[in-house]
Amino acid sequence: MPPVAFVGRERELSALTTALSGRREPAFVLVEGEAGIGKTRLVQEALSALDPATTLVAACPPLAEPFPLGPLVDALHRLPVDGLALSPLAGALRPLFPEWADHLPPALEPLEDPSSTRHRLFRALAELVERSGIEVLVLEDAHWADAATLEFLPLLVGAAKHDLSLVVTYRGTDVPAASPLLRLTARPPAGLRRVELGLEPLTVGEATALVASMFATDDISAEFVAFLHRRTEGVPLALEESLSLLRDRGDIVRRGGEWSRRAVDDLQVPPTVRDSVLERVDRLPPAARRVLEAAAVLTEPAGGVLLARVAGLSDDDARPGLAAALTSGLLREAAPGRFVCRHVLASRAVEEALPVSERRLLHGQAAAALQELPTPPVLRLSRHFREAGDVAAWSRHAEAAADLALEAGEDRAAVVLLNDLLTAAAHPPDREARLAHKLGQAATWGVSALGELALVVAATLAAALARPELPADRRGEIRLLLGRLWLQLGDFDTGIEQVETAAGELANRPELAVRAMISLSHPRGQVWPVSRHRDWLDRATTLFPQVPAEEQTWLAVDRASALLMMGDEAGWAAAAEVDAAAADGLFERRQLGRCRMNVGHTAIGWGRDAVAGRQLDGAVDLLAATGYQRLVNSALITRANLDWHGGAWDGLAVRVTELAGSADTLPEALLEARMILGLLDLAGGRRDDAADQFRVVVAEAVRRGLVDVQTAPAGALGRLFLADDAVADALRVTEPAMAMVVRKGIWLWATELAPVHADALVRAGRGDEAAELAALFAAGLGGRAAPAPQAALLVCRGIVAGPGDEAAALFGAAAAAWSELPRPYQELLALERQALALLPGPAALELLATVQVRLRDLGARWDADRVAQVLRGHGVDVARAWRGGRRGYGDQLSPRELEVAGLVAQGLTNRQVAEALFLSPRTVDRHLSSAMRKLGVASRTALAVAVAPKNG
Repeated sequence: MPPVAFVGRERELSALTTALSGRREPAFVLVEGEAGIGKTRLVQEALSALDPATTLVAACPPLAEPFPLGPLVDALHRLPVDGLALSPLAGALRPLFPEWADHLPPALEPLEDPSSTRHRLFRALAELVERSGIEVLVLEDAHWADAATLEFLPLLVGAAKHDLSLVVTYRGTDVPAASPLLRLTARPPAGLRRVELGLEPLTVGEATALVASMFATDDISAEFVAFLHRRTEGVPLALEESLSLLRDRGDIVRRGGEWSRRAVDDLQVPPTVRDSVLERVDRLPPAARRVLEAAAVLTEPAGGVLLARVAGLSDDDARPGLAAALTSGLLREAAPGRFVCRHVLASRAVEEALPVSERRLLHGQAAAALQELPTPPVLRLSRHFREAGDVAAWSRHAEAAADLALEAGEDRAAVVLLNDLLTAAAHPPDREARLAHKLGQAATWGVSALGELALVVAATLAAALARPELPADRRGEIRLLLGRLWLQLGDFDTGIEQVETAAGELANRPELAVRAMISLSHPRGQVWPVSRHRDWLDRATTLFPQVPAEEQTWLAVDRASALLMMGDEAGWAAAAEVDAAAADGLFERRQLGRCRMNVGHTAIGWGRDAVAGRQLDGAVDLLAATGYQRLVNSALITRANLDWHGGAWDGLAVRVTELAGSADTLPEALLEARMILGLLDLAGGRRDDAADQFRVVVAEAVRRGLVDVQTAPAGALGRLFLADDAVADALRVTEPAMAMVVRKGIWLWATELAPVHADALVRAGRGDEAAELAALFAAGLGGRAAPAPQAALLVCRGIVAGPGDEAAALFGAAAAAWSELPRPYQELLALERQALALLPGPAALELLATVQVRLRDLGARWDADRVAQVLRGHGVDVARAWRGGRRGYGDQLSPRELEVAGLVAQGLTNRQVAEALFLSPRTVDRHLSSAMRKLGVASRTALAVAVAPKNG
């Protein structure tokens, strides 16, 4: 049968060819369509006009949990590496390309942080692609791609020193909800021109042209084509398979140089591609069927020798079998001498149709053959051994694959492999303990977002602990890992309970017991008083001499951090000792960077802002220089928090949003970022957005036991309610956080909470309680050199004093203290209180006028407007300040509404939009409703049509 013509895709082919021609800037091309619609054929046609040496096609196989970067590694394997001028960085590629050992630089020093390992590997891969001269990278079937492959693409584009275009094909309906592909399609890599191509089924006319090409004749019955079009819905693959089946059956035959067929009423076309494929397979000779079955089991392109081994065929039978399979069109040559099923649908149909006994036999033969390769592929071997029912071999190779994933910094893949291994088969106690320990380490030290998988891992570890046969010496370390996992998940109470139990179980293992005790010493949670945390810290400190010297550095960092969090002055000296110690090695330098970040964070709470600035700047430099990527963003966000306090607000929201959207940003830093954005929203008058941010932060901080993160947003919510005279609501949101501070006895973190709560108490007629709060605050602070909370204490005392000279003096003293730091926003709020205490005197009005102008210049327009209203109420003429709402856009979409609508138009759900834009779902709902109202549409589809021109 002649080659099938490429029909019905002229417009798409022209667009793709133009995008990849290099005449304009490089492109990011998205090709979307259902299975069998012709995505691969479209790409092949476009690539045929380019130099093959400059193109690379990476195909994503339909595996339950694909190996990280697997599609790219398989594609890059086909490139010649000998002679490439690779830098020493390429030594990081050795775990992925062991067969290139003679051509790669020496292996690099291992990194402690999985995120840094992954980042280094990404950079090395990007260098390999760039120096191989690749100008077009195609990722086929990206809906099956692993997260690492998708996350690598933006870095690849950014690292390329020449123009590099990306083409991504995928099925929109098959993209998993948590896939990074959603983020990639919503926000393509910077510097690439976006081109979207959606493939639709062929029309009847286009189907006619396809049929005509297959039979090399224009004499095609309209009735026949209409019949085929109805049965196949115009899907090209279904059309081709149906026609091939009709030919194989003899329903269409060539006689006397012409084609003839049965009457349409006598034709029977299977309802699915699967049925069509299986009927065609049944018509093949036995050897050809066996070759196809072997190809389906292998899934990846394989040579003729390997196919024959898996199929169990002799050379004499394999050669004609391979030829017949190729002639049938069900098998194709993916690369010279390497063969694969024509389409993944055909591959799945053939494998799933095999009897279980035959499937196991073929998988066993595949495993035996792959084991003999110079570099056995451990992940593929684990899959084949599992399907073959060989649990011991499966366990051995799956564990090896997990080790390889961890070595490459791909912790999520390791977690999936190990968890599956533990839950899907029974193991001897020693092996189960080893696997559970590896699983716990991968889950707790890893940086990938595990999502719901983390809860599955927690259940798996708990099940392992419940088994009485678990070796006693491993129980405590596994429980410690489980406790740390729960802490990272934000379930403080469950986590701390597990860690405390583990501390007792590890009595004979001081090097592990001290880890548990240090975790318990950090002053988190709603209930434990600071004395209980301090007791655990003292117990941990006594064990320091029994801990290996190389681990004492990080223990010293944690001790200093815990002391400062508790409000203990001794923490400053402890931190200074860490800073003064020799830090020559990579590990020590990273710990020093972590120490400076923690000191900078706590210094903000103490109000030692100059110290915080120096420490955070030093932390960012040191963490970046040592590749400790997962903490760089944390330090940068805390630095942004300091900038908020210091009044450096220009560009701050953009900077924080970008950091929050990074995959390297840890959950706790994400909460700090939300808080900063909420504070900026509040100062700018975007009250609803601010309230949404604060509610999310408070709820999550309570769940995670984060004392220092909970109090500021609770205080900000209280301010919002007090601005509306909703005193009861203000008390409702501030009382839980205030009660927590009192219980724990850590008053450093009451700075932005206590004044608001005191104000609410006074307004509620509970002045005695406000006075008691101020007294507790003073006693809790004592004589600590903590300028920020001491200034907040002055504000509390002024509130308790009531209107008059005494209050004004206290507020003035607070303003002076804030000015010294400097914290201009808090200074101006204190000056506002001072002026209000002195009203209606002319000096008070003059002070208010100065405060109003300074607030406006700072960017605190909501506060400036509030002060302006007071001035107008006293007869002072003040220009109206912008209220920070959406006024000025009228019936036009605001930038935020346009951004939300554009992402919704791309098919994202409200929750996915919220994640992409770092907003709460409630905020997205509000922006979306406003956009639909302004545009006069009532559905998401109508919205997509309406905003299409606006999004270019």
